[in-house]
Amino acid sequence: MENTEKRITVIVPCFNEQEVLPLFLEKTTAILSGIGKPYEYLFVDDGSTDGTLSYLQKVAEKDGHVKYLSFSRNFGKEAAMYAGLSEAHGDYVAVMDADLQDPPELLAEMVRILDEGTYDCVAAYRSDRKGEPALRSWFARIFYQIMNRISDADIKDGARDFRMMKRNMVDAIVRMTEYNRFSKGIFGWVGFNTCWLPYENVERAAGKSKWSFWKLFRYALEGIINFSHAPLSLASWFGFLMTGLAFVMLIFIVVRKLLFGDPVAGWASTICVIIFIGGIQLFCTGVMGQYIAKIYSETKNRPIYIVKETNLKKEDNR
Repeated sequence: MENTEKRITVIVPCFNEQEVLPLFLEKTTAILSGIGKPYEYLFVDDGSTDGTLSYLQKVAEKDGHVKYLSFSRNFGKEAAMYAGLSEAHGDYVAVMDADLQDPPELLAEMVRILDEGTYDCVAAYRSDRKGEPALRSWFARIFYQIMNRISDADIKDGARDFRMMKRNMVDAIVRMTEYNRFSKGIFGWVGFNTCWLPYENVERAAGKSKWSFWKLFRYALEGIINFSHAPLSLASWFGFLMTGLAFVMLIFIVVRKLLFGDPVAGWASTICVIIFIGGIQLFCTGVMGQYIAKIYSETKNRPIYIVKETNLKKEDNR
């Protein structure tokens, strides 16, 4: 009886998802209705410029299961997920995309596993990358390998944001209030027992992906900088290596001059060395600049998101 009273909140970040939302609601509601637990949706409109907000308003008037938040502008998916987690008050809280690349059928299995009591979180990962460009897949695999080697965050290859968590894990994530967020790393960093569910890659049901290769590359860099000091250590080792190499070459030139009277020649090679060392210095300075920029944005203490409109009542908020 206790398990059947567990309430499910499904957080759905949305950015220009007007085309796919009707299909998403149809398929996901069929799954949630069959689980036999009270449920609600919490859609987070991330400053959409299409009819996403209008559609959510119309649906919310007819369906009491539908709640929504609308941002004053586009703050990004990370902010949308944090807003949803902050406002969700279900015992089980799921995060999934509206494009149906996160199979709603897995929700029932996630609930079953959480009901057993062994795990605090059930997360989905893609067991294959069918339909994805080869270069993008290769970079994704390299990213996961690098992250798991240089950071404390445990991120499975192919991991999605699609997961269902118990209340204690959600509360732990909400307490992490940093402005620069990388949720995949945060999910792994907070710990808790996680069960991984594999599924085959699914194409978008409608609309276009908002993630270009460049955006994904920037997102990967955000993750590395947010969860690892390795780039700073790399810059330090570059400096140590170049200093040692310069010292050895200085000794070589001095000895050659004293013993053989060989004049120092090679203007072109000297310029190449200067340019190379200058490039290393700029690289190291750039790495430090990235970390300083993160510190600067954190110290401004700006809100992670700003809500323009919502149908959440005060009693709905935690």
